[in-house]
Amino acid sequence: MATLDDTFDQFDEEEAEIPLGATLSGRKRLFSKELRCMMFGFGDDQNPYTESVDLLEDLVIEFITEMTHKAMEIGRTGRVQVEDIVFLVRKDQRKYARVKDLLTMNEELKKARKAFDEVKYAGIGNISTSLMKILLLAI
Repeated sequence: MATLDDTFDQFDEEEAEIPLGATLSGRKRLFSKELRCMMFGFGDDQNPYTESVDLLEDLVIEFITEMTHKAMEIGRTGRVQVEDIVFLVRKDQRKYARVKDLLTMNEELKKARKAFDEVKYAGIGNISTSLMKILLLAI
């Protein structure tokens, strides 16, 4: 009859086979940290179950993969462009609005960086990197 120590040793061996941050399929978990933070922000426990995070990550990866494949089929075949993503989400008002917000914010950040670089190269002053980050976050 197996002893209690033998049973625990068996479980230790099974756990040791899966590398940290990987799944049973061998794929590395890419979004675990971010998903945990998002789940907490949306009302889940501060440390959600690993199974919940893994399931949610599988859904996110599946969504990204499907959207990428669809985007590659429209527009210029084999390439994903921003316009293709906008086209795919155009009928979902929430996703469309979020994409538009993110694109607008991206343009504003580009303009702020460009203006900041012009000020920096004009010799007005030597601003530290940390001050630059604060200025960009304030916009």
